[in-house]
Amino acid sequence: MLSKQKLESYWLENRNLMLLVLLIWALVSYGAALISGALNKLVILGFPLGYYMGAQGALIVFLLLIIFYSKGMDNVDKKYGVEEE
Repeated sequence: MLSKQKLESYWLENRNLMLLVLLIWALVSYGAALISGALNKLVILGFPLGYYMGAQGALIVFLLLIIFYSKGMDNVDKKYGVEEE
């Protein structure tokens, strides 16, 4: 069982990691849509960059975010001794 101070520190780190992931998610989700006009001026393999970001780029970023969050939480869990086997 964690002490109250360690438990608060654990949840603070958990919250900060989650906020970072959510910030990146929001920027990729909404930011790319907001600047799609400028992105569409660039063409990659015959497709406008705005389309590519919506169809492929965002999915890749979201997958990387899942991996980043999972590894980050594993590290936080190990740091506080609450990791799963």
